[in-house]
Amino acid sequence: MSNNQEIHAKFTKRLLHPRYWLTWLGITLLYVLVLLPYPMIYQMGKGLGLLSRKLIGKRQETARQNLKLCFPNSSELEREIMLRENFISTGMAIFETGIAWFWSDKRLKKHTKIVGDEHITQAQQAGQGVLLIGIHFLTLELGARILGMSHPGVGVYRPNDNLVMDYIQLKGRLKSNKYMLDRYNTKGMIRALKKGELVWYAPDHDYGAQNSVFAPFFAVKKAATTIGTTILVKLGQPAIIPFAPKREKNGQYILSVTCALENYPLDDNIAAATFMNKAIENEILKAPEQYMWLHRRFKTRPNGEKPLYSDSVQSD
Repeated sequence: MSNNQEIHAKFTKRLLHPRYWLTWLGITLLYVLVLLPYPMIYQMGKGLGLLSRKLIGKRQETARQNLKLCFPNSSELEREIMLRENFISTGMAIFETGIAWFWSDKRLKKHTKIVGDEHITQAQQAGQGVLLIGIHFLTLELGARILGMSHPGVGVYRPNDNLVMDYIQLKGRLKSNKYMLDRYNTKGMIRALKKGELVWYAPDHDYGAQNSVFAPFFAVKKAATTIGTTILVKLGQPAIIPFAPKREKNGQYILSVTCALENYPLDDNIAAATFMNKAIENEILKAPEQYMWLHRRFKTRPNGEKPLYSDSVQSD
């Protein structure tokens, strides 16, 4: 698949090959389960999350270390409570993905509220593209669907090796996006921004040393941070708008859209990365227990510096 084209979901006979029957079975099961009442969905997600905590020990240690690195002033008990809640959110993420892909707009609207979407409207009415900073909350897939009901955009996409999962994922995401772009298609993103489109972009993970600089992230002074944001902002000249999807205890989802970030330092990559990381921190703090702490955010280190994860976690 070329990185230079818009990506749409297309069903082909290859998807019916026997090698994909188990995938179809799993997708069908997820579809059926998310038809159940939300309280039952939550209990299943909670149970799955707590069970997964026992089954994926390396990932648990990754999350525990991330919380320790980012919140060194919190007590161990506070971090363990957050870790437990994080695994519940991890289990819920499976079902929230199903909700995002399979629920109707009518049902979804009963469980959601958007705060601050006028910031997007104002930018687009002024003819400006919007770089929507989609931070890796475990609710991100659902958050994108919620916002896409009123502000459909252009999604940035990593193809799945499983063709059926790739098809279902694309079909689900196109409910909230006009089309998708390969994550390496920078030119396509810039074109979309120049046309006044909303482009989803997530610069909060560790994408390796290439095209990255080291900047502070929470209490970690040197976190590998992509310079992709600067490239998109410099060439696409969009409004930079972060958003955070938060699951409330009553089963409602509040999507908070932040006002456009100003004074982004275009001429200094480290200053720009520091600026963006601080904006991301502010969003994470709205629901830190729902952030994707299982990702090895600090796996890339400056030359000569020791790893921040143990050998068992580092190799995971």
